[in-house]
Amino acid sequence: MKRPKIKITLIDQKGEKGCHRGHKIGDTFDFDTERGKICPMVMHVAFPYIDILRYGGSVPGNEPGTAVFCCPDADTINVFKIEIYE
Repeated sequence: MKRPKIKITLIDQKGEKGCHRGHKIGDTFDFDTERGKICPMVMHVAFPYIDILRYGGSVPGNEPGTAVFCCPDADTINVFKIEIYE
């Protein structure tokens, strides 16, 4: 069975300071080929959601095949969306 492709997109910023890694709303990354470009703190939070979606699970309160989460930097509070795509 082929693993689904995962896209990670920055969809909102709620903190008072800009992202220290330079991420901006609309930035999109392919998990398999571009994850090294994403802030390590973001990836630390994203991994469990990616595993849930990749292996057929769903995240409560999110559309099937998606997960929305925030980075752990309280000054930045970037909001990301993970999506399965083909």
